[in-house]
Amino acid sequence: MEQIKINKLEIENVKRIKAVKVEPTASGLTVIGGKNNQGKTSVLDSIAWALGGEKYRPSMAQREGSVIPPALHIVMSNGLVVERKGKNSSLKVTDPSGQKGGQQLINEFVEQLALDLPKFMESSDKEKARTLLRIIGVGDQLEVLDRREKELYNNRLAIGQIADRKKKFADEQPYYPDAPKELVSPTELIKQQQDILARNGENQRKRENLHHLEQEYQKINEQMEVLLKKQKQVQDDLVVARTSAKDLKDESTAKLEESIANIEEINRKVRANMDKDKAEEDARDYKDQYNALTIEIDKTRKEKTELLQSAELPLPELSVKDGELIYKGQQWDNMSGSDRLKVSTAIVRKLNPKCGFVLLDKLEQMDIDTLNEFGQWLEQEGLQAIATRVSTGDECSIIIEDGYSNNIVPQAQKAWKAGEF
Repeated sequence: MEQIKINKLEIENVKRIKAVKVEPTASGLTVIGGKNNQGKTSVLDSIAWALGGEKYRPSMAQREGSVIPPALHIVMSNGLVVERKGKNSSLKVTDPSGQKGGQQLINEFVEQLALDLPKFMESSDKEKARTLLRIIGVGDQLEVLDRREKELYNNRLAIGQIADRKKKFADEQPYYPDAPKELVSPTELIKQQQDILARNGENQRKRENLHHLEQEYQKINEQMEVLLKKQKQVQDDLVVARTSAKDLKDESTAKLEESIANIEEINRKVRANMDKDKAEEDARDYKDQYNALTIEIDKTRKEKTELLQSAELPLPELSVKDGELIYKGQQWDNMSGSDRLKVSTAIVRKLNPKCGFVLLDKLEQMDIDTLNEFGQWLEQEGLQAIATRVSTGDECSIIIEDGYSNNIVPQAQKAWKAGEF
């Protein structure tokens, strides 16, 4: 697509300008130099007025002290001639074939920000990013992804804080490895104790029976002669009793008695272990949620990156992160002066690819190296920049002094000739 640039401009009696002629370089940087209050900025204001329309008309367009109305004459690279002259500074647009046109014809190739690039450069970081996203056509999609990422991030932050608190709480809980997993019931222990005591009681009854039989046996022996028959019966019973009592062994209730006595302490430890297990489980659960949200955030960020990579950006390495422009990994406030100019100019070109020029004021803020770097980039990109700078150095393409460009001899300095007025 052809880029329209300014081939030549002639300005008279606009603001501080008396007479200025400029033929900007087609690709690169044209610096209009001069001291303060000589008419440099008036050149840019005149171009903006001529090409941008009435909204750019200076509040005091006619040069103070001049009785001659402003006159502006601009020739574009596509052959279009733009003029403002006469009492009302009426617009006149003529195409190469001689056909007349109006502001609408100019608007087709003039981007408004090209006439006021500082307006873009001085806008907020968020507004710059919105401008870029609008022109590459991904603003709405990226806004959705930004909102999703922010929501996921805030959720993950809250979950992470809870997980940390849960983990800290779990770490602070005491743990007793020797305690059982479940709470101990005193009823069950007492029943076990009663069963053992019952069995022991039966054992005691059997022992007492043995003792009784032994005593009776003794008596029978003493009365052997009288009680032989009864002795035989008792003797048989004794054999049976001895057999029954031979393998008897009492069970100890000491451990159960100790457990019953210590049941509250045991259950305290069990509850403490259960609390610690629950706290650790909660901490793991929130940690899992945190990790899941991290995956979602990474996925969203990847979608944003892929969305921007698939978009036709004005410059390589130019992107948007967290709602702000990023160029070569740097945010706007960390970009060099040259990079800021490159980004701004590239965005203007993207806004209207037909517009091949930009206007820049106050480049005295930049050193010569920055100017040269920016100028080389403009040449490489085939773009035109017309800029002003408080300077009279060699970097200036033209010098404005007292309203005149240095390629015009002021009327008062011309030699007087007879018959000429």
